[in-house]
Amino acid sequence: MTVGALLDAGADWNGLQAALLSLNLDATVTFEKTKRKGMAAGKFSVQFSEQKKHRHLPHIQKIIAGGELPEAARKNALAVFERLAVAESKAHAVPVEKVHFHEVGAVDSICDIVGACVALDLLGVGEVYCSRINVGSGTVETEHGTLPVPAPATTELLMGKPVYAAGPMTELTTPTGAALVSTLAKGFGAMPPLRVLAQGYGAGDKDFPMQANLLRVLIGERTGATESTTVSVIEANIDDSTPQVLGYAMERLLSEGALDVTLSPLMMKKNRAGTLLSVICAPERAEHLAAIVFAETSTLGMRIQQAERRVLARTILEVETPYGRIHVKQAENGSRSAEFDDCRRAAMEHNVPLRTVIGAAVTK
Repeated sequence: MTVGALLDAGADWNGLQAALLSLNLDATVTFEKTKRKGMAAGKFSVQFSEQKKHRHLPHIQKIIAGGELPEAARKNALAVFERLAVAESKAHAVPVEKVHFHEVGAVDSICDIVGACVALDLLGVGEVYCSRINVGSGTVETEHGTLPVPAPATTELLMGKPVYAAGPMTELTTPTGAALVSTLAKGFGAMPPLRVLAQGYGAGDKDFPMQANLLRVLIGERTGATESTTVSVIEANIDDSTPQVLGYAMERLLSEGALDVTLSPLMMKKNRAGTLLSVICAPERAEHLAAIVFAETSTLGMRIQQAERRVLARTILEVETPYGRIHVKQAENGSRSAEFDDCRRAAMEHNVPLRTVIGAAVTK
């Protein structure tokens, strides 16, 4: 499905086919257009007459090393199989060098992994990001017998990654797919800020009754925004803290790395007037800032959820005005915002209205 999606997004079929045939696997690879639930998609397939049932890592490494592949694609494919070997080793308690790859060592899986790495190279992709991963549910039949979904190797490969289970009771993420994304993706979750240039859909073999069995890829260029686009939002309803306490809590949260902190009035149960404390922060700061909320306010509970944040890339300029030099934030769309502290200082020094200084700074 990954190879099909990348081909559908514009990867050169002739270049990919030549790279896979150079592996000398006695296999035929095809690519065709198809549909799933009315959605157009690409279908990548591998046909072969026979295959060696079990392969060890050194054998697969030799196959990849002998192919005529772009060096970056060869390096990535080897890294994917090495990661897969380690996961299989942990899942089945055998040394890495004795891991039998079973299904993932078959000809089609070698073509899947190498094909994905070559297609990414042909598209000129420099970074890969992945959404949360739908692993599926139920059971799957393997060489090791009936296993729960996600399979042990898949679970090992996705340790620390955001996963969920929805849709049909079947395996939706295989060890091959898990190895690809866990090795190649720089991040998981919300899509990074980019200009979309192409999209592609890869079709799976099955056809589900309630949803299209497709994998989507988006190809784009970074917009330059550097701030986190996946954020944690911490919220607490507070009805027994003074404004001074809440103001101090806001100052502490901002000084400890919160991206934004707001206090909003609200009516709570029993007609009590209260305050909604909202904190936006990078996910890795959430636990630290939650501890500060507990320490500095009277709340006994809070809500923490993940949200997607979109920001424009911006630069800091220093502009000359009749009231001195003022720092200004300029966004990639041309909009400007003057630094308040600079404007406040200049307004007091020159005894002019604050909005006069702001206007002079943003029109420079």
